[in-house]
Amino acid sequence: MSRLISVAGAVAGLLSAAVAMGVAQLVAGLTVPASSPVIAVGQEAIDLTPQPVKDFAISTFGTSDKNVLLGGILILLAAFAAWIGMLATRRLAYGLAGLGAFACVGLAAVLTRPDASPEWVLPTLAAAAVGAFTMMRLTRAATALGPPETPAPAPDSVFTLLPNPDEPAPRGPERRRFLVAGGIAVATTAVGVVGGRELAERYNVAKARAGLRFPAPAVAAPPLPRGAELGIRGLSSFITPNDNFYRVDTALLLPEVDPASWQLRIHGMVRREVRLTFGELLKRPLIEDYVTLTCVSDPVSGPYVGNAKWLGASLAALIRQAGPLAGADQLLCTSVDGFTSGTPLQVVLDGRDALLAVAMNGIALPVAHGFPARMVVPGLYGYVSATKWVTDIEVTTFGSAAAYWAVRGWARQAPIKTESRIDVPSGGASLSPGRTAVAGVAWAQHKGIGAVEVRVDSGPWQQARLAAVPGIDTWRQWVWEWDATPGRHTLAARATDATGYTQTAAQASPVPDGASGYPSVDVTVRT
Repeated sequence: MSRLISVAGAVAGLLSAAVAMGVAQLVAGLTVPASSPVIAVGQEAIDLTPQPVKDFAISTFGTSDKNVLLGGILILLAAFAAWIGMLATRRLAYGLAGLGAFACVGLAAVLTRPDASPEWVLPTLAAAAVGAFTMMRLTRAATALGPPETPAPAPDSVFTLLPNPDEPAPRGPERRRFLVAGGIAVATTAVGVVGGRELAERYNVAKARAGLRFPAPAVAAPPLPRGAELGIRGLSSFITPNDNFYRVDTALLLPEVDPASWQLRIHGMVRREVRLTFGELLKRPLIEDYVTLTCVSDPVSGPYVGNAKWLGASLAALIRQAGPLAGADQLLCTSVDGFTSGTPLQVVLDGRDALLAVAMNGIALPVAHGFPARMVVPGLYGYVSATKWVTDIEVTTFGSAAAYWAVRGWARQAPIKTESRIDVPSGGASLSPGRTAVAGVAWAQHKGIGAVEVRVDSGPWQQARLAAVPGIDTWRQWVWEWDATPGRHTLAARATDATGYTQTAAQASPVPDGASGYPSVDVTVRT
């Protein structure tokens, strides 16, 4: 009967962990959603993961990397829960000790979050208490399935869990007792998960976003010039829709920040500290501009670049209001979830439209893109220029403060490299011979794109036709008409910015200051 008890113990451990997580979600919904121990452990895992592993996750899973991380945590938790459940069938103290160890990990993760407060421990403590109670009840029911005079030995391996067909089946009352206890555990888990999710909706800012009305900009974006869109199927549109705009950040749980309580503090090496509410922000002269953002983790030909029309207050004006002191060279910008970025002060003050943005493509910022306010600084990779959910800006120096990614080996000064991408045709495409459009986008924010060239195989570079653009801070569409001949071909592109610099052929990975190299696609032209 020992194998059957081991199976029942593993199920008891899994159900105990499920109940604990459900209770944690419920209590987190009643207090602070981000205080869920699973979320806290996930955030800590993101912070502690070695850089090469992060790079692999981003390149392999893209924007799904956070879901993969959470899935991995849940799988590990399930395996650990099954193991301590089996141990508990031998001696309950072993199982409770394992549960306590997991609770300690959760508490450590919760208490080390930058914005943690004393109430953040409540979900983990409640989960541990209810999980322990559930384990005791289920373990007793599981051990009752075997002969009372023979304690069930601890399994040597998780691979010995299959019941032995030669062993007698458990008696009806014991089996029903275990099934009833298990059913109660499942129901408790469901109530906790659903209830926690509903309670967390109290923090949802959808109504606040929908109710916002922005004043007319003091400086409106110019109308898009004729010819900004080349109208080629498969080519990235000049304006990237909000739902398609890339998202790369460290937040497992999107911060839901009520604009009524949002406040920005500007302090540090300044003559006067500035504090700004959201209402006061909207009363400032607002600037509307088209700006392309690029993530430093974007590989050559990658998807982590997008263009939008932003509305916001001048960041330079806010910094000048605080009065930076001599020697300051960095803005250490902090998100509500504790993430930090280091922005070069001189870049913000050099006259470009560096914004404290409140709207994106004509509507309030989506929560995933920083609602209620974020930074948008043209010409710099996002990790030093585009802090979302920003609430604190410290005027300081690069020598005295290092931001999140700088500590992890990325460059502190991060101007965007002149780059291009081939959108059409896609790699591996099978084409008909004859006239074929080769098209894509190129970007060199705050310098502007002056030319794009395309070549076939190792042939000569051919000049592409450029679309019109409203300014130098956006990407630019381009197209070259190719007389495609049968066979397999490699198409490559390169861009030259308005300063005369031509995109390099040297291949470089994103670390530490952005990828480089010619984008290329392989295609087959049918005979």
